[in-house]
Amino acid sequence: MTKQDKVYSVNEIFTSIEGEGIRTGFLSTFVRFNGCNLACGYCDTKYAQEPQEPNMSLHDILEAVSQSGCGRVTLTGGEPLFRGYMQELIQELSWRSYHVNIETNGSIILPDCITLPGVFVTMDWKCPSSGQSGSMKSENLKKLALVDVLKFVVATEEDLAEFKRIYEQELVCTYVLSPVFGAIEPKALVEFIKENKMNNAMVQVQLHKIIWDPNERGV
Repeated sequence: MTKQDKVYSVNEIFTSIEGEGIRTGFLSTFVRFNGCNLACGYCDTKYAQEPQEPNMSLHDILEAVSQSGCGRVTLTGGEPLFRGYMQELIQELSWRSYHVNIETNGSIILPDCITLPGVFVTMDWKCPSSGQSGSMKSENLKKLALVDVLKFVVATEEDLAEFKRIYEQELVCTYVLSPVFGAIEPKALVEFIKENKMNNAMVQVQLHKIIWDPNERGV
């Protein structure tokens, strides 16, 4: 199969700042794919949740990324690793010296290509309020490296307890703690990490929901 034969279901491609994670505030070109294997209660991209027919070739995606003029790329969804040929796309982006962030929901075993130069993952660990905590793959935790991010989106005390349980495993990645928008006060997260002396945890809010309307797309 040639590169031209590999076709992906792309929901949108746009350039904006990263709203969360280790690259918050930096410009990145987002490639959002259709389809997700989970249905989190707080999902804010339901418009990309359902699988759709493939509509962009590998060549077309690489061309769109090139035209953006941005050296950072964020692969998101939906769930990007839920779709076929993702390893080939990640390889091509790495070979072209892009700095690639793979946003994944933690329920799919991380592929070997996450160790390619310039590639890292921002992996969710779904807490109880998401309704999807049973889908997490604990073996993924062992695959995370210093460059990777483990993100917890929390809404309740039970969620914070789950964050603490994983934090105490002392993984080498960056821990990010983020509130479900409108469900819990960010200052409660700050107090929690202070009380528990979590020096390796980062509290974040979704910056793009502060700058733009929370429901606006393509930002």
